[in-house]
Amino acid sequence: MTSPDTDLTHSVNLEDKKIKTRLNKLQKRLRREVGQAIEAFNMIEDGDKVMVCLSGGKDSYAMLDILMNLQKSAPIHFELVAVNLDQKQPGFPEHVLPEYLSGLGIPFHIVERDTYSVVKSVVPEGKTTCALCSRLRRGTLYGFAEEIGANKIALGHHRDDILETFFLNMFYGGKLKSMPPKLVSDDGKNMVIRPLAYAREKDIEAYAELKGFPIIPCNLCGSQENLQRQVIKEMLQSWDKLYPGRIETMFRSLCNVVPSHLADPALFDFKNLQRGYAHGIVDDEDACATSPSSVQFMERIDILSL
Repeated sequence: MTSPDTDLTHSVNLEDKKIKTRLNKLQKRLRREVGQAIEAFNMIEDGDKVMVCLSGGKDSYAMLDILMNLQKSAPIHFELVAVNLDQKQPGFPEHVLPEYLSGLGIPFHIVERDTYSVVKSVVPEGKTTCALCSRLRRGTLYGFAEEIGANKIALGHHRDDILETFFLNMFYGGKLKSMPPKLVSDDGKNMVIRPLAYAREKDIEAYAELKGFPIIPCNLCGSQENLQRQVIKEMLQSWDKLYPGRIETMFRSLCNVVPSHLADPALFDFKNLQRGYAHGIVDDEDACATSPSSVQFMERIDILSL
């Protein structure tokens, strides 16, 4: 007969084993998804210096953790430097990120800019401050990346953020537009990458909880949550519960765009479609084949037969 202490120890060990197993599975999944995104979009190349933007939220913590993990086994050499923008919100725990990053042994910078006062002086009381705050934050980080010689800026947006932004632009902006996994800033000076583009928010949330990241909430400024984004988030979460697999299918559609089957004449040359050519498009070889004999023996496909 075992003692109560022995039973308790056994239960604790069993629970610890379950937690470790779950953590390992999540880490492997996130590693795989981040690795796939990096490869698919050529996000990180040999010799890159990647500025990893750390907000104190679960997403950026997970991004840094996975990138550091991949860095150890990557076949190429690249640098990582963590950067946090202290925007001087009242109550911001300034000690949390320096202590955490010092423990990791990674190079880091804390950039202090009082964007909080700027936002509060411009945005009327009760209005959402997120849009202006985001623009100011982005401009500061872009400039700092140039200062430290970073040629890539990594942001922690994940698959759910990308889908939410897509529907926000569709429903409220009248555009088929989202957050691309990789982009160049408007001035052409900065390359932005989103290594978590293939990762699910619920996996990141679970991973952050198991890893015990020191999360800093994004409500210190007292601004209202972006209500439109919250509506979209709830819609997607509802679909995910009611129709398993729908979120995955929707995201795959963003990676499999067919311009000829949409309706943007600036994106696809509808005006010059011609019968007798594959998909109605005259390619360079077709254009050069002007002799009667060439035309006679040229194999053509009617778009209506596809």
